[in-house]
Amino acid sequence: MSMEFHELAGTRKSVRGYDPSRPVPQALLERILDAGRLAPSAKNLQPWKFLVVRSPEMLDAVHPCYPRDWFSQAPVILVVKGDRNAAWARAGDGWNSLETDLAIAMDHLVLAAHAEGLATCWVSAFDPAYLHKVLHLTPDEDIFAITPLGYASAEAETRPKARKPLDEVVEYL
Repeated sequence: MSMEFHELAGTRKSVRGYDPSRPVPQALLERILDAGRLAPSAKNLQPWKFLVVRSPEMLDAVHPCYPRDWFSQAPVILVVKGDRNAAWARAGDGWNSLETDLAIAMDHLVLAAHAEGLATCWVSAFDPAYLHKVLHLTPDEDIFAITPLGYASAEAETRPKARKPLDEVVEYL
């Protein structure tokens, strides 16, 4: 399935409802992960790793980090993590690019999933301490965002995609 980019960006929605009986084919999963791999990062340092949670045991272990029924329906959960020490830091003030780099990678992942006909929901309201523990992460690793990944269920909840008009978000100088 291929979409023109503007259509892709305009039609992608956060989906809250997944069909647990439909697994994500490996070829689709790899194309989605490759899109994340191709994301730009400051100084091209690529300070990320994408964790693919899909075994029943790990899914059960991860679900409590965000206890919503629809979250536990997805056959895959993608976790975007990064190492702050591996990210670029601006010399002048020490600002670290990790969150920006990981946001770009996550955006590539969710847009690629939508292009492949799969659903996602960018989740930041998870319990980071719990997820850190269950995924056995080191103190230097930060989890930026997670998303369920799968086919939307027939009764999936989506919300209207309301956006401000262009003249409210653009300023020509």
